[in-house]
Amino acid sequence: MVKTSHEVKAKFLRGFSDKTRLQILESIKNTEKTVSQIVDDLKGNQSNISQHLACLKGCGIIVSRQEGKFIYYSLRSEQISQLLDIMEAVFTQVEEEVAACEKNDELDCCSK
Repeated sequence: MVKTSHEVKAKFLRGFSDKTRLQILESIKNTEKTVSQIVDDLKGNQSNISQHLACLKGCGIIVSRQEGKFIYYSLRSEQISQLLDIMEAVFTQVEEEVAACEKNDELDCCSK
């Protein structure tokens, strides 16, 4: 079954729809980091962080490169960084409405 453009776009956007993944993106926004560095930044669990990194990589949002025994993660492109900046700017405009929205909670629309 061929996925429509809208389905692929929705899949891409779901990469941004998790608190931990957003924290990871902020952590690597300005510089590439190893899993250990990201875990330290987020005070998180390495297994959980690794799963989120795999999701972000699978969605095309981040890339990795290996140097010796270390794997470094970074944003795929400057456009991803710009997208994060734009989302932050828009969010500051709609933050109160989003916080008050009960439909997202009822539909659990972002976890599917």
